[in-house]
Amino acid sequence: MNSVVGSSVPADVASPRATNLEVSLFRLYTLRVAYLIMSAGLGAFIWPNVIHHTNEFATTHGVQVSLLAGVGLTAALGLRYPLKMLPILLFELTWKAIYLIAFALPLWSAHQINDATAQDIQSVLMVVIFIPLIPWRYVFENYLMRHGDRWK
Repeated sequence: MNSVVGSSVPADVASPRATNLEVSLFRLYTLRVAYLIMSAGLGAFIWPNVIHHTNEFATTHGVQVSLLAGVGLTAALGLRYPLKMLPILLFELTWKAIYLIAFALPLWSAHQINDATAQDIQSVLMVVIFIPLIPWRYVFENYLMRHGDRWK
């Protein structure tokens, strides 16, 4: 029996497609564009360093590059599951905001931005293109207002 009527399961749990109806098809495609930008960008700039690197590079940058390579691969899942993979976009937005506020802003205020830091800031600032693509009402309703999963 596929009917939700008379079921003790909440409607939002019984019908997983109900949450997809809250976000327009246009928004789903814009999310897919964001995931494509993330995975293609990280694939083009990070994966060559994963495949071809020196031992010195591995000791100094291995953890950072591995993290970014993993984010890029995971973001590719967003092409198929744009709403389920929203946390990866939120993670990307969050870590870049932390970098800009906690590290770049104090350096800028102290007039200590060198060429390498300026390049980092420029690449991190690319995150602004994701801000209008994220369905913020969906994020608010489904991550902040909805009850969390049970603990026991």
